[in-house]
Amino acid sequence: MKLLRIADIEKCVGCGLCMYACSRKSAKDPHIGYGKAAILAVSLSGFERGAAVIFCHACEEPPCAQVCPTNALKPRKGGGVIYSEKHCIGCKNCIEACRINAIFEREDGKISVCIHCGYCAEFCPHGVLEVVEV
Repeated sequence: MKLLRIADIEKCVGCGLCMYACSRKSAKDPHIGYGKAAILAVSLSGFERGAAVIFCHACEEPPCAQVCPTNALKPRKGGGVIYSEKHCIGCKNCIEACRINAIFEREDGKISVCIHCGYCAEFCPHGVLEVVEV
């Protein structure tokens, strides 16, 4: 099983390429921008303070899945969740339940949550993200 991890947060400049890659991978329209990104890279006030990258930490017993009334989020073996967009009703219970604010509301009322595919790590120009086998 693969998990996305932060290899070196000190190298992150908050460029957003990970967000753009994630959004493009899951969007039908390749010009979507950041609309479906399941990862968030934010600057913490310029280069002096660095940046932060927020994505699902693959909880062993994910609270987001526990509160989902339609089973759109199901626990994944080894941690994290499997997301079924077609079952999501946009109730936002999962967003409230996530302890680290790593589930994002999309413009269409659905959610985006990292499934640890690792696609974003391929586009990080500074080696901030990595995919590890567990």
